[in-house]
Amino acid sequence: MNIGPGGKLYGWVLWVSLLPGLVAAADAPGTYYGARQTVYPAWFKESFLDFAEDIAEARRAGKRVMVLFHQDGCPYCNALVERNLSQRDIEQTLRKNFDVIAINLWGDREITNVAGHTFTEKTFAQGLKVQFTPTLLFFNEDGQIVLRLNGYLPPDRFKSALDYVAQHKEGEIRYQDYLAAHRSEIPGGELNPEDFFLRPPYDLTRTAQVSRPVAVFFEQRDCPDCDVLHTKVLPDPATRDIIRQFDNVQLDIWSSTPVTTPEGKTTTASEWARELEIRYAPTIVLFNGQGDEVIRAEAALRVFHTQGLFAYVLSDSYKTEPEFQRYLSARADHFIEQGDDIDIYRYADQEPGQP
Repeated sequence: MNIGPGGKLYGWVLWVSLLPGLVAAADAPGTYYGARQTVYPAWFKESFLDFAEDIAEARRAGKRVMVLFHQDGCPYCNALVERNLSQRDIEQTLRKNFDVIAINLWGDREITNVAGHTFTEKTFAQGLKVQFTPTLLFFNEDGQIVLRLNGYLPPDRFKSALDYVAQHKEGEIRYQDYLAAHRSEIPGGELNPEDFFLRPPYDLTRTAQVSRPVAVFFEQRDCPDCDVLHTKVLPDPATRDIIRQFDNVQLDIWSSTPVTTPEGKTTTASEWARELEIRYAPTIVLFNGQGDEVIRAEAALRVFHTQGLFAYVLSDSYKTEPEFQRYLSARADHFIEQGDDIDIYRYADQEPGQP
């Protein structure tokens, strides 16, 4: 059993998280930290949520439509607004090239999609399988989604996405290839090692005898976001306890490292990354014990969401709760009922509630 920051019994927390309902509630509930309330910019479009009309209006103005899915208290949505949109070049690019429409992941406003079908905000999000906030959809002039960003991206990566769509590059080059062509080339650097990564040869084939879930960490050298993952997120003891129950592989997305995929296909790291449409490093792709992809994280996450991602697959919760955000909410509530403090936006070296 591991003792984490603040004297928490993380091994105990791990098992409670995977087997909810087996422990009585604590006398005093824990505290919930990390939520961030966000004021969205006044220049966002006040839309009647008829997307065909919105796209037509944007087209007449020489713009495209960006739809932002958010939720109350979301610290990553807050980072998008206060860290990304506060930068002059990003704001100017957005205001010049896009009409931005905000959608509440759990909202009840009526939406009419491009095909003329009506939904509520939450059923529209469910139909699109929105699992992270913020999620961004970029529409072209014909109402087609030309790019989707799942989760928060730091400013430089976000700006690359805006430039790609604003310059109509989707007709010339795949987004993955666009990023590859524009990535910085810095000599040197190595991938971050972890003792739970398997050693080559990498055979991830799932069989009746080998049915552990699989986690594939797609990374690259000289990757600041990869460094943050390994130095500020993965050191968390409870997260490591859960990760160790997976077969974990780290692959350089640009390498020719041989790998056999969970479905038994022999390929290379770069070819598999291209096939899976891996756009960013790091991206973590989680497969169940049968070799089916369940969920992936391709955005910047902190401890609570990263740990929850692995627990979601390990506990088979995805089979009964298809919405990851609902699972996370129930998971946080369960911890708090047991008297544990939860900080959804902390790093591994921070106490709950620490700025």
